[in-house]
Amino acid sequence: MVRHADISHVSQTLDEYISGQGVLFDELPADFLEMTQSFLAMDPPRHDHLRKIISSAFTPKQIKRIEDEIRTAARAVVDLLASDPSGEVEFVQRCASQLPLRMFSAMFGIPEHLQERSAAAARNIVAWADPEALGDRRPQEVQLEAAQELHAIALEIVEERRENPTDDLFTSLAKADVDGEGLSDHEIGSFFVLLAVAANDTTTNASTWSVKALTDYPEQRDWLREDFDGRIDQAIEEFVRFTSPVMTFRRTAVGDTELRGRQIRAGEKVVMFYSSGNRDAEVFTDPNDLDLSRKPNKHVGFGGGGRHFCLGNQLAKSMLRELLRELLTRVPDIHTSAEPELLGTNFIRGVKRQQVAFTPES
Repeated sequence: MVRHADISHVSQTLDEYISGQGVLFDELPADFLEMTQSFLAMDPPRHDHLRKIISSAFTPKQIKRIEDEIRTAARAVVDLLASDPSGEVEFVQRCASQLPLRMFSAMFGIPEHLQERSAAAARNIVAWADPEALGDRRPQEVQLEAAQELHAIALEIVEERRENPTDDLFTSLAKADVDGEGLSDHEIGSFFVLLAVAANDTTTNASTWSVKALTDYPEQRDWLREDFDGRIDQAIEEFVRFTSPVMTFRRTAVGDTELRGRQIRAGEKVVMFYSSGNRDAEVFTDPNDLDLSRKPNKHVGFGGGGRHFCLGNQLAKSMLRELLRELLTRVPDIHTSAEPELLGTNFIRGVKRQQVAFTPES
């Protein structure tokens, strides 16, 4: 599905299009889906029960509570970038990936010695088609190894939380009750894999592509800097639309149906191309241009609505807001100095490396 209306329809019509048979473009083994997708690849009622457990950590009220932590972490991340005397760094690893890693680790309670291992494994989950990530291994090997690594990390931490509970998400998962039963170690591991990818990769790439967009559209950068606080929330919606960090998801048709005159048979896969829906000329004026003042902005970022709408959307927006605040205040001339090196995948619009240049802080 490439049209905005069709993506919205499929996303919100759960009685006709289900997620339980997988949500990725590729046909992946059922055991891998079970290890990595958690409630993302489930249908009601199981989906609703599991989603409820985690949703309390991502309400607007909760995100408001941790905004000071996000602001402090963003400042620390940009400290390291802005003080680099060379005035040119690789942005993905030095900056974009650091803020979501810090916040994800803080919310889950991941100890420092496991943080980079978690992030590296999460990157490999979505890099199954990238030659650099694969090396001489088959895609299934890379995916399975990464999933097993994240499950092992989750098990190590949750066993500790059962003995010594705190106020983090791992403790909540360890104590969770679904229909009178606790979550198994495998279910907790699957939660962890899903959120490790969602929390790290999508926000990292949204930040990277936003800096690229502000480089390509300097007049938009100037507009935003004129009144950052008054304009950033509106601008973020346009960054999400324009950059579309998640490119595709799919559903499976429950029965024979029809969409835009095309017959769809029961059991057929329906793939939603968010990048295309977010550039639909029937919905957006000049859809291929960045317009930070665009309003209304009914993009299909964060899943196009419905029960599978991204739980972490407020957290992602808050991180992007605070990172851009620091960058545009302290290194206002930051710009990309080379073309991005792209990740080979049909899921995340990923950037492996992106060089940026700026005037260092004195």
